[in-house]
Amino acid sequence: MLYSPQVIQHFQKPHNQGSLAHPSAVGQVGNPVCGDIMKIYLRIKNGVITKVKFETLGCAAAIAVASALTDLVKGKTLDEAYQITKDQIIDDLGGLPAPKVHCSMLGVDALHLAIDNYRQQLVK
Repeated sequence: MLYSPQVIQHFQKPHNQGSLAHPSAVGQVGNPVCGDIMKIYLRIKNGVITKVKFETLGCAAAIAVASALTDLVKGKTLDEAYQITKDQIIDDLGGLPAPKVHCSMLGVDALHLAIDNYRQQLVK
């Protein structure tokens, strides 16, 4: 299985890895088939993602997806971030091997869950 240079870079030196103290929202998802778990932390101010971190228990592709995703969403409004697709993440990473494409969906799902959780807090 060959990974692109971008995947290798994000895996070896992940951006925004770790937890975030006092996040505005958190989204965590897992894939029972492969065992990967991804957690996305967001800090949101005036509807804009000002800080984002991730924790991932998974393969190189899962870590690279989370790293690339955090780069893509930083500075975006919640609506803009919610529009990010798995295909955008895959393109940003220079592609993923077919058996690893599901990792990109894990990132999108964790992000959507974090945003949904934040929005639910606002209506309480």
